[in-house]
Amino acid sequence: MTLLVALTACSNRIPTTEVRLTSASGDKYALQQPIIFHKGHSPMPLVTINPQDERQTIDGFGASITESSAFVLACLTPEQRQMVLRELFGEQGSNFSATRTVIGASDFTVQGKYSYDDVPGDTALTHFSLAVHQDGWKKTDYPQIKDEQFDMYQFITEVAALKANQADDTWRLVGSPWTAPAWMKDNNLFFDKANRRGGALLLKCYDAFARYFVKYLEAYREAGVEFWAVTPENEPMGNDGSWESMDFSPDAEATFIGENLGPTLAQDFPDVKIFCFDQNTFEAAPYTAAVYDRNTRANEYTAGTALHWYGSTISCFPEVLDSLHALYPDKILMHTEGCIDNLGRPGWPGVSDYAGYQESGWFNNDAFWWGENATDWAYSTPWWPEWHPKYSAVHRYAQYIIDGVNHWMTGYIDWNCVLDSMGGPTHVLNHCGAQVMVDYNNDIIYFTPYHYAFRHFSRSMRPGDIVLGVSMLASLSDDRSPLNDDLHVCAVKKPDGAIAINMLNKAEESANFNLQLGEYFATIHLPANCVETIEVELP
Repeated sequence: MTLLVALTACSNRIPTTEVRLTSASGDKYALQQPIIFHKGHSPMPLVTINPQDERQTIDGFGASITESSAFVLACLTPEQRQMVLRELFGEQGSNFSATRTVIGASDFTVQGKYSYDDVPGDTALTHFSLAVHQDGWKKTDYPQIKDEQFDMYQFITEVAALKANQADDTWRLVGSPWTAPAWMKDNNLFFDKANRRGGALLLKCYDAFARYFVKYLEAYREAGVEFWAVTPENEPMGNDGSWESMDFSPDAEATFIGENLGPTLAQDFPDVKIFCFDQNTFEAAPYTAAVYDRNTRANEYTAGTALHWYGSTISCFPEVLDSLHALYPDKILMHTEGCIDNLGRPGWPGVSDYAGYQESGWFNNDAFWWGENATDWAYSTPWWPEWHPKYSAVHRYAQYIIDGVNHWMTGYIDWNCVLDSMGGPTHVLNHCGAQVMVDYNNDIIYFTPYHYAFRHFSRSMRPGDIVLGVSMLASLSDDRSPLNDDLHVCAVKKPDGAIAINMLNKAEESANFNLQLGEYFATIHLPANCVETIEVELP
């Protein structure tokens, strides 16, 4: 009888079934020795998890398929590309269960400024076509291309086939447009940087744009790809016309959902969910009020709210998430976009992610992603500077996900899953970080540390798992601010009753504490600067 079996046979001492660690010292989702849970109650547990306190159901974790990601993968050999796809989507890799993709062009396209029907006035959509995503890239135009047959359409269909052939084939695909075709808008432009606006959808084109979604979903259904959800518009509050965008006021979006998109999808794709808003969490209130409170039909057709994280580098705005759940407890709160944005750009005077890393930068340099080196669009601004300090990419992802799940978020979708070594290509030079970054000129594929940290969540919190209530006595840090605690913990219960616990320690020293799980407790030795997952099956 092995030690593990012997321990399991004794109900007073239960070993974990798996412990995984990612740390600044070099661990990358590394298997660790079992932790023993003892029956009884710790006199002063720092962390308490109540298996009976069941909360929301997990919808999934993953990253986005963009044209920029497809372009970078086309610069790899087919064998290299399959390795990356297995690492991200495969059962032995991160096993992403949720993915977002772009309906049309976005900032992360190679050239941009296109839709699937650019024939002015074609309200019947007779010219609708996905050809722009099916033609690949030619070596004559892009010498770095190694596989001319690979494109965004191929990317989506390959992942769908990969997931369909797995025992755990759960894959939830979300589609979001950055803009309608330009001719459907009041400015006849994909975006208008000079006037800092995206342009609004013409009322007479509401019906055509709803049917545009149906054409898109039909095209992928013919290829064997089914979508889980759509959003009416990415960032309806706009982005100052900096790239493909479209302005939707709260009431306009509610009208579009209630009178056009909702009824149209209900007829042709009744199982496809609609999420409203799709922008920063702290700005969600006007849109949720318009959709859920002021428009009965929109409320009927909307399954939840899509959220982004760009309002802060240190907080998921838990009070906003709690408020949204309290007001609309039957609606899903799904995070659909977040990234290390403004990567390497100077932004405000003297501000740059690259400062101090002139030689090696963020590419192939694990220290950058673990240290407080990253900045975002709002760093050193005269407003809200306390919400946008320099930050560690690994810490930001892990803390945001843990805190978000503890405040009713059902999942997290990262932005581009793959980018080049500079954080592109992007036709508006809006460089960002990605889980996988590729220097195709030197044949280097770099899996960033936050890729391995993210794997803890994508593998341990699967669709259908139930989030459990977690309470903590105090912070491990001398700084008692809830925004800067060193220890963050979340937990889920699986359908078979097993418990998965994810922990983040942001401190430069190890953390030793007692964790109470129902009628059992364990002494946890959490290394410095790490993310750890433990899974245990209690009697």
